[in-house]
Amino acid sequence: MSTTESPQITTDTTDTTDTTKPAADRAAKGTQETLEDYTLRFAPRSYRRWTPMVVATTALGGIAYMADFSIGAGIGLAHGTGNALVAIAVAAVVIFLTGFPLAYYGARYNLDLDLITRGSGFGYFGSVVTSVIFASFTFIFFALEGAIMAQGLKLGLGLPLWLGYAVSTLMVIPLVIYGMKALSTLQVWTTPIWLLLMVGPLVYLIANDPGTVDRFLAYPGTTGDGAVNTASVMLGAGVCLSLIAQIGEQIDYLRFMPPKTEANKRAWWTAVVMAGPGWVVLGALKQAIGVFLAVYIIAEVGPAAAPEPIQQFRSAFDAMMPSWLVVPLAVALVVISQIKINVTNAYSGSLAWTNSFTRITRHYPGRMVFVLVNLAFALILMEADMFSFLGSILGFYSNCAIAWVVTVATDIGINKYLLKLSPLQPEFRRGMLHAVNPVGVVAFTAASGLSIAMYFHLLGDTLQPYSPVAAAVIAFVLTPLMAVVTKGRYYLRRTDDGIAEPLLDTDGNPSAVTLDCHVCGQSYERPDVTACVTHAAVVCSLCLSTDKVGDHVLPAAV
Repeated sequence: MSTTESPQITTDTTDTTDTTKPAADRAAKGTQETLEDYTLRFAPRSYRRWTPMVVATTALGGIAYMADFSIGAGIGLAHGTGNALVAIAVAAVVIFLTGFPLAYYGARYNLDLDLITRGSGFGYFGSVVTSVIFASFTFIFFALEGAIMAQGLKLGLGLPLWLGYAVSTLMVIPLVIYGMKALSTLQVWTTPIWLLLMVGPLVYLIANDPGTVDRFLAYPGTTGDGAVNTASVMLGAGVCLSLIAQIGEQIDYLRFMPPKTEANKRAWWTAVVMAGPGWVVLGALKQAIGVFLAVYIIAEVGPAAAPEPIQQFRSAFDAMMPSWLVVPLAVALVVISQIKINVTNAYSGSLAWTNSFTRITRHYPGRMVFVLVNLAFALILMEADMFSFLGSILGFYSNCAIAWVVTVATDIGINKYLLKLSPLQPEFRRGMLHAVNPVGVVAFTAASGLSIAMYFHLLGDTLQPYSPVAAAVIAFVLTPLMAVVTKGRYYLRRTDDGIAEPLLDTDGNPSAVTLDCHVCGQSYERPDVTACVTHAAVVCSLCLSTDKVGDHVLPAAV
């Protein structure tokens, strides 16, 4: 029970105490942009006007990225086709299973992955580290995709790589500024063109020369005899599993799903599965195609250039059309693909950085600041030629990403639904959560720490290939174990937010009832507000986040 009774709901915004006015000033800067992007908060029903299929198409539009071709090619050339295909399949199964509960929670409760993580074992401040991990995912992959675009611009227009890096970085800024509205239009209109340019050459090659399939399946790789072995599969799967954090970018779109009702439940579930965990089906297919194309062109361009998507598709187009069309079409495919994914990388990265910064400093500087920060990090990586050591970066990063995603997925699937030690409805608001929840923090720290030690051979050479397996297994085991040990005491600081109006409607969707925040004067839907005991009023989650003196934060329950 709460230590205080629920205050009377009020829409009065005339409070002028010294503690409220500065908080209003700090929140005002974020109000207009937050109403556009909902950077730090629940996405309200009034904004979520898209159909399930439009949301799904927008989310899947980002999966156009070309890095999958390069990742698959790198694994296949090193370990052989057999090991590569098994590694890709293993990683895809893990990514699908862990992504499903996260995608469901994002779509059902209209929260991004950071907000879900807070209430799924990490706590209000405990999830800051995972936000930084996700932000790093976005700029690492922005750099990778930008490098691929620069290779295309060099081949097609003769631009030097350093200039191509700058062009690929700067061109996404105008699109990212306008958030979901601009991104949904971009993804819907460019996806058919992208599919035609990607699938057409592949179908032609197989139909025109069926022997390419046999050569592809027989390719042995450079590090062995081509026989499938566990170590090679695990090394390859570890690289593929670096993409496990992609579910965070999918959820950045899925949080805008409309409410699930009897009338739309089939379309709703189809969209959630397709655009949530289902992204990995397309991703795995592209990785396998990357192996196929690399084997097809390796004799022509050599092993160093074979993993480059621009070279793969240049050769594929060259086999089916006049030479004067080859380079323009290959460049068009690469540019369209990279724009589609890098607007998502820049957008999602800005959300993650803003979430972390606002919680730590209790100051909201505006999302665009972190769009520029994220792009600056990516540009530095590109200029440092990260493409040449891609496998090492992704292999290391995957350990942290796996530990985080498996911890959150396990908390949802086991701690919430089976053990019932974690609250079923995700909580994200300041004052309702403990600062740190040892359940997720301990599981994540142990899983990522031990797997990284294995990756760097600190536990011996034999165990090194199994670091991603260790990250997943340790997180999966420790998350419910810590919940049992702590008896679930550290999930909620209090269970009553001081407002009598229910959080959910009769269909189980977040309530659309609006209440006025007495600090910033804006109206917000029920899940985004709590009571403010100090002023006997209501306060929104962003004003809570920027409250430097804690005047509006509810006291802990006894």
